[in-house]
Amino acid sequence: MGGSGVYHLEALGDLREETLDTPFGRPSDSYFTGTLDGVPVAFLSRHGRGHRLSPTEINYRANVWGFKALGCDALLSASAVGSLKDEHAPRLAVIPEQFIDRTRHRPDTFFGDGLVAHVSFADPVCPELAGALADAAAAAGLSARRGGTYVCMEGPQFSTRAESLLYRSWGADVIGMTNLTEAKLAREAEICYATLALVTDYDAWREKGEAVSVEAVLAVLRENAAAARRTMREAVARVKADRGCPCRSALAFAIITDRSKIPEEARRRLAPLVGKYL
Repeated sequence: MGGSGVYHLEALGDLREETLDTPFGRPSDSYFTGTLDGVPVAFLSRHGRGHRLSPTEINYRANVWGFKALGCDALLSASAVGSLKDEHAPRLAVIPEQFIDRTRHRPDTFFGDGLVAHVSFADPVCPELAGALADAAAAAGLSARRGGTYVCMEGPQFSTRAESLLYRSWGADVIGMTNLTEAKLAREAEICYATLALVTDYDAWREKGEAVSVEAVLAVLRENAAAARRTMREAVARVKADRGCPCRSALAFAIITDRSKIPEEARRRLAPLVGKYL
């Protein structure tokens, strides 16, 4: 999944464009499927080609459902973030392990309408995928740090200085507008998830610094885009098929609704997720 500054993935062989419909509407764009060094992959631009969708407008459920429908069991994400710590300078990449949710206006679960499930989300990032990203960044020459907390805000406006200082007081590392929603839905879809958070600027907490500007963000993204794409390509080859993480069985004990009370329509709609448990 690519975001601001990473709109495509180079070197896909056997390239095909696939347009999908889902029970939750249309994804952000077509998926591009093919192979990278012999590994079957799918790529989607979360904002759509040309960056047409704001973070709130993205149909996260359709995007993640589409990856599931295409047979994906791991989701590597790349996105732009602001830094909340001095040591996370622009042009660094952070591979966060935790999230804080500050979103307000977006659906972030596949469940409801007669079928309730509560997945475990204490550790929202797949450790095996995070390790693959860290190793890939080193191989691709991208300076990266593994660990830390990503604040996911609603946007599309950047933070006020008061908000930015609050997030720093919580000990958070970076701030963005998209990744937590993807991580929640990936867990419900039993897809492993990890993200490469590309630092483009210091958030508004720096009183002597410039306020965040799109111009500055895009300039850093242009510099880092090639290294980010190299990292994603390297990471694909490092994702093991026999991962020992619990991500791919997240729903095993999560469905709380009495089986006899689940509406047939809900069973049908969510069959790709829950069919093996019902």
